[in-house]
Amino acid sequence: MNTAYILLWFPNPTETFIFREVENLRRQGLELRVYTLYGPWRRNLSREMSATSVPVHRLGARALFRMLGDVVHWYRRKPAMVRGLFREAWLRRWRGVEKTAENLWAFLAGFHLARRAEADGIGHLHAPWANGPATAAWVASRLTGTPFSFTARAWDIYPPDALINEKVREARFVRSETRANISHLMKLTGEPEDKFRLTHNGVPFQPHEDAALLMRDPVQLLSVGRLVRKKGFDQLLRALALLAGEGVRVELTIAGSGPLRRPLQRLARQLNIAGQVNFAGFVSYDEVGALFQRADLMVMPCVIAPSGDRDGIPTVIMEALMHRLPVISTDVSGIPELIEHEVTGLLVPEKDPEALAAAIKRLAGDRDFALEIASRGRERVRERFNPEINHRAIFELYRTIGPEG
Repeated sequence: MNTAYILLWFPNPTETFIFREVENLRRQGLELRVYTLYGPWRRNLSREMSATSVPVHRLGARALFRMLGDVVHWYRRKPAMVRGLFREAWLRRWRGVEKTAENLWAFLAGFHLARRAEADGIGHLHAPWANGPATAAWVASRLTGTPFSFTARAWDIYPPDALINEKVREARFVRSETRANISHLMKLTGEPEDKFRLTHNGVPFQPHEDAALLMRDPVQLLSVGRLVRKKGFDQLLRALALLAGEGVRVELTIAGSGPLRRPLQRLARQLNIAGQVNFAGFVSYDEVGALFQRADLMVMPCVIAPSGDRDGIPTVIMEALMHRLPVISTDVSGIPELIEHEVTGLLVPEKDPEALAAAIKRLAGDRDFALEIASRGRERVRERFNPEINHRAIFELYRTIGPEG
C-alpha cells in the first residue's frame, strides 16, 4: 500500500527511531513517502540521515498562502465538511501555546496534504506522533476518506491535546511503544483494546563495543537527553551532592541541550558539585557511542513533569544496554517494561535523590552485579527491540490493512 508518514521534520536528529523505521520499511518494500509540516532540519544530522533518499514533501512558513488556497479548494468541494472541521478544531482549548500553535498549523496543513495525498495516490496516512502530525492526518482523512493511523509515544499524549478523542476514534488503529500508553489512552477515550497495537521501536543491531566498566575512582556516570523537566536532571545533581557528602567520588557527563541548561549549571554550583559535572551539549548519534564506551553507569532519572509530560521508554536506555552499560532509571511510564529491577537494571522511585544515590553507590561498588544486569538488559533489548522483527510486523500491519479495515 502506498503510505505517507506525516511529521514535523524529517529527518530529525533526535528522532533516530522514526528514521530507522522509515528506512527499514522502505527496504522491506513498503512504498512510503514523507510529508513534513515544517521546512528542512539541517543541523546535527548523522551521516546516514544526510544521505537518505526518502522522498520528502515539505511545508513551512512559505507554504501558508498555498495552504489557505487549499482550504478554499476544499470549501468549494465540500463546504459542509470544511465548516464542520473548523467548528470542531478551532474552538477547542489546546493546553499551552506550543500545542495550540502546532495543532492549528497542522490543521491548515491537513487541507494541503489532503490534495497532495490524492495526487500521490496515497492509500494510508500515518502520523508517528499523536499531536500536530496526527491532527493533519485526521483532517486529510476526513476530506479524502483515506484511512489514517498514528503512534502515541509520550509528551504527545501527556497531557493529551484537545482532539485526542476524535483522533483515536476515527483512526484505523493507534500504535504505541508501551503498554502503559495503551492503558492510558483506553481510560482516556473509552476505546476498546483492539483499537490499539503495541509496536516497539527498533535499535540497530550492528556490533556495539562494550563499555569497559572500569569502575575506577571517580566512577563515570552518563545521562543523555534534552535538558527539560521530565528528564529529572535536577534530581540526579542532588543525588551527586549526597554522594559527595558520603565521600563517594563520581563524575557525571550530561549529553543534551535544552532550556534548562543554565538553571542546571546554577544548581550544580549551589550544590558545590560543578567540578564533577560536564554539560557536553548536544551529541550526534554518530558520536554518542563513544560516550557509552567510556561510561561506567547510565543514569536516567526520568520524572513526571508538572504538566504531565513524561518519557515512554527512552531510546538511549536501549542504546546504552546494547553497549552492555548498566542502567539506573525510575519507575515512570513504560520504563519498567524494559528495566526490570535487579534483573535488567535498577529502578528507583521518581524524584527521590536518596534512592538514586543509593543505586549509584550499589552498582559502583559491585562491578560483577553491574555486568550481570547489563548483560541481561542487552538480551532483553535483543528480544523485544529487534528492528528487523519489529519493523516487519509494522510492514505487515500496513500491507494487510484494506480499505474496509
